[in-house]
Amino acid sequence: MKNYGINIWGNDNFIIKDGLVCINHKSMPSLLEITKKVQLSGIQGPIILRFEHLIKKQIDTLYDAFAEAIKDNQYQGSFNAVFPLKVNQFPNVVRSIVKSGLEKGYGLEAGSKAELILAMSHTPLGYPITVNGFKDAKLIELGFIAAQSGHNITITIEGLGELETILQIAQTTNLKMPNIGIRVRLHSSGSGAWAKSGGMDAKFGLTSTEILEAMELLIKADCLHAFTMLHFHIGSQMSDISPLKKALREAGNIYAELKKMGAKHLKNINIGGGLAVQYSQHKNDFERNYSIREFSNDVVFLLRQISDAKSVTHPNIYTESGRFIAASHSVLITPVLELFAQDYQLKHLKYKEVNPPLIDELKDLYSQLTPKNAMEYLHDALDHIESLLTLFDLGYIDLQDRSNAEILAHNIIKKSLYISQDNPTQEIRLLQERLQEKYLINCSIFQSLPDYWGLSQEFPVMPIDHLNIKPILPASLWDITCDSDGEIGFNPTKPLYLHDVDLDHEDYYLAFFNIGAYQETLGMKHNLFEHPSECTVTITDDGFALDNIEDSISIMDILDDIGYNSKDLLLQLKTNLSQNDFNTEEEKNDTLQKLEVYMYQNGYLDTTN
Repeated sequence: MKNYGINIWGNDNFIIKDGLVCINHKSMPSLLEITKKVQLSGIQGPIILRFEHLIKKQIDTLYDAFAEAIKDNQYQGSFNAVFPLKVNQFPNVVRSIVKSGLEKGYGLEAGSKAELILAMSHTPLGYPITVNGFKDAKLIELGFIAAQSGHNITITIEGLGELETILQIAQTTNLKMPNIGIRVRLHSSGSGAWAKSGGMDAKFGLTSTEILEAMELLIKADCLHAFTMLHFHIGSQMSDISPLKKALREAGNIYAELKKMGAKHLKNINIGGGLAVQYSQHKNDFERNYSIREFSNDVVFLLRQISDAKSVTHPNIYTESGRFIAASHSVLITPVLELFAQDYQLKHLKYKEVNPPLIDELKDLYSQLTPKNAMEYLHDALDHIESLLTLFDLGYIDLQDRSNAEILAHNIIKKSLYISQDNPTQEIRLLQERLQEKYLINCSIFQSLPDYWGLSQEFPVMPIDHLNIKPILPASLWDITCDSDGEIGFNPTKPLYLHDVDLDHEDYYLAFFNIGAYQETLGMKHNLFEHPSECTVTITDDGFALDNIEDSISIMDILDDIGYNSKDLLLQLKTNLSQNDFNTEEEKNDTLQKLEVYMYQNGYLDTTN
């Protein structure tokens, strides 16, 4: 996997040039030079790089695909879309999404009171806002306030109780009534890990009987005019197009029946989200069996076919695909802090004047190793190390001899891998898998990649330089938390190979891609590691600019965030420290100052020393 599958998951967003990962846009800067420039601002630890142009690319791709399908099918309805804030509510993301979607009329979707406040404050007037999820009277009344403010807002009811609340509020207020959507509990379900979002056992939606009751309630309250949208969702990360086509037929027929029953103002079908993102970086492991063009054409064609057959107007089409829009725009860059096999470097050898014979033989094997004798000498080395370990257990050699033996054996294996890399045998491959290197990365998997820990979700990962050198070390990645689950282990069926680098003399960075959807908002404060530092990168014709550089929050802020009074804690620590003896007053003041400085820094490991 020389290019780490960048042609599989990269969507032409990134390219490899002169051994570096570069952004395939305008001046095409490398991730390495961007990372170095961010670090010059004083930021250490993991960094999230945001690329706003990739958000705009995805929005344009979605709208353009539906525009083409609408034209080709002579469809009479329009296409509209909203971004679900649950996917990523971070300020720089929301601002970029709103800015990138201005030309297309791209709106926002909310699923809570806080998200609705964000949607109301960021969505331009006239652009769509949809509200999903369970609601109380206060959230619904916020929807009335949004409508009164001039927003094009639709509240999607998930149960009859919510509709009753809307109608009650409408009777007691003079505020403008929001549009009403009904979420349908379809018989059809989706595919993949999130298929339970659809089907008769789904968490949300009204049954056919409840839809008929809702119609009666709306007619009785003389509010049928507010019912404008039918909504369904069959699951996130849809791997297969077939369940969507089945759901469209079901929802399309419900739409047509409701129109015939008198829902004259019903004009929109919201097909929810679910567009899949390619996460795997390995060939023959694809996340979806359809293209965006096929997706849009199937939606438009099927809704036109049903509408024409039932002699009803073509509905406007809404989508809520957030993963597709946001995933690719964020890249997590994390420094590698340590390779655990660095202890086996030849410089650590300490020979005696007289060494055990097997040590001398290992020295000769290492110095005389060639492609022709590699396998023979490798077998000899493995036999010797077993013999030496037995001698150590029996007390015939000491710890220094054992250390020398381990270093020599490890380097014989590594040298064998290097000289055999162009024509590896099956035995070499199996040995390579056994010689796994542990790379300690300066991040928390629980904070930055929670879907990996919780759902075994893959993410593309690769070094951002050294790509003109073949990687040969099978890699396990260890994060800096004190939890054994903070590891991305080596998987022989989907292997990750990295480079053998000397971190005493060079930096080595790994990048995780497609992490812009859900990972940031689901990130856990395990070990009290907080959201990494971040910045927005704008690529120009002659370089790049860094905007919105934000350091990860300080230890003081982290403690305040979970309910402690950090200033009281700091005062207590200073008091305890001051009560102890110091050699000089200067040493005491210096130590107190250091304590306070450390409390106001972020919690990730500092690599500047």
